[in-house]
Amino acid sequence: MKILHLFFALLFFIGPYFVAAQSWFTLNNTKIDGYRAIWFELNQKYEYGDKYSGALGTYTAKHTPLAIYSKKADKTFFVYGGTTSKDERHLLCMIGEFNHKTGMFSKPTVVYDKQKVNDPHDNPSLLIDDAGYVWVFVSGRGRSRMGFKFKSKKPFNIDAFEQITEEEMTYPQPWNTSDGFFHFFTKYSGVRQLYYETSTDGVHWTDDKLLAAIPVNSGEKSGHYQTSAVFQNKKLGTFFNRHPQGNVDKRTDLYYVQTEDFGKSWTNVNGEVLELPLLKMENPARVIDYASQEKNVYMKDMGFDKSGNPVCLYIRSNGHEPGPVSAPYEWCVTRWDGKEWQTSVVSESDHNYDMGSLYIGKKEWKIVGPTEPGPQKWGVGGELAVWSSTDKGASWQKVKTLTHDSPLSHSYVRRPVNYKAPFCFFWADGNSHEFSKSELYFGDFEGNIWKLPYEMKDDFVKPTKIQ
Repeated sequence: MKILHLFFALLFFIGPYFVAAQSWFTLNNTKIDGYRAIWFELNQKYEYGDKYSGALGTYTAKHTPLAIYSKKADKTFFVYGGTTSKDERHLLCMIGEFNHKTGMFSKPTVVYDKQKVNDPHDNPSLLIDDAGYVWVFVSGRGRSRMGFKFKSKKPFNIDAFEQITEEEMTYPQPWNTSDGFFHFFTKYSGVRQLYYETSTDGVHWTDDKLLAAIPVNSGEKSGHYQTSAVFQNKKLGTFFNRHPQGNVDKRTDLYYVQTEDFGKSWTNVNGEVLELPLLKMENPARVIDYASQEKNVYMKDMGFDKSGNPVCLYIRSNGHEPGPVSAPYEWCVTRWDGKEWQTSVVSESDHNYDMGSLYIGKKEWKIVGPTEPGPQKWGVGGELAVWSSTDKGASWQKVKTLTHDSPLSHSYVRRPVNYKAPFCFFWADGNSHEFSKSELYFGDFEGNIWKLPYEMKDDFVKPTKIQ
């Protein structure tokens, strides 16, 4: 009995310290024996399912880039939201690499263990600097979960990372330019507002600068989602929508701004100088007034043509609720032709959160994404197809169906920066409506698809070719 009393007394005194110690135990800088993507649901239920749920390992469209090909290393580095096992929803901010010379994947590394978080809004983004150091920008969620910047301890090496910053940032979009590091990101101030910061070394950063908060002058709070890109390591551009009254379910309109002097000045596409932050709904940066058409706008990807003209890929629909009530879900491309904005419809799918990537070549433009009906109707993702345009986006034709008869839906197809075949795009699969295992894939424009190893016994493993 005395021994039992001593045990409980000891437990009483060390219990709080044990709990505290658990919070310090993380999987940071740990190798994981396989590529396991996370499954997620938002838990906003409607007649045709959750507002969005499914395979979200390469989510969100506002996290970019997720993959970069390095010619010097001859490797494609990529980040994703991973998990500990097929039975758990424990978010791990992961990085992996594909060696183009050997055709093998190394074991992925946990850059940051989100511990009790299962939300892929906290997924990471990627940057590689001129010296070859690999940077991972881990998203936070407002001030309740802070964001982090990590740097690899060695160039072109993903074995270990050191934390550089802890700060408020969501939806990180870092770019390496000829002037240094440029970072588009979001802050929550009751609504989602757009910011940017710059650095010459990745360690010392400027103050956060507000880019857009439309509109506040009328007393109405608003917010934004964006997608950005860099042209020839110099010109930076971003397309964004706005959220009337701060309501993300009413997201609408399309805006575009750019800078060619590292954020010192900003213009619209015509070169008209803009005064930041943008605070008025009607301003020279607005591309399309979708509010008057009562259309929702969901940002997907952007790029520049060979002349440096910006091009945006997005889905427009009749509302936020999944199912036929918000149809049609139109995949749209809006592009600047040098004189005016032009918009074309590529295809239709069945969900606002279907997501693909835009590839702009000198003679041919392509889109890869889940435009085809999938096994879980009215859910995120579907079957993948390749669409092509040979007239600078004016018209589009489906040239290849990549997947078919899939038991699970394919979602969030992502484009590596400076991609090299066969790693031209990568994505995850999963059940759109019910919790499931989620695996990662990559493929090329010839129709070849490989599955990344979910279990790895060796440090380097070749992927499984499935078609």
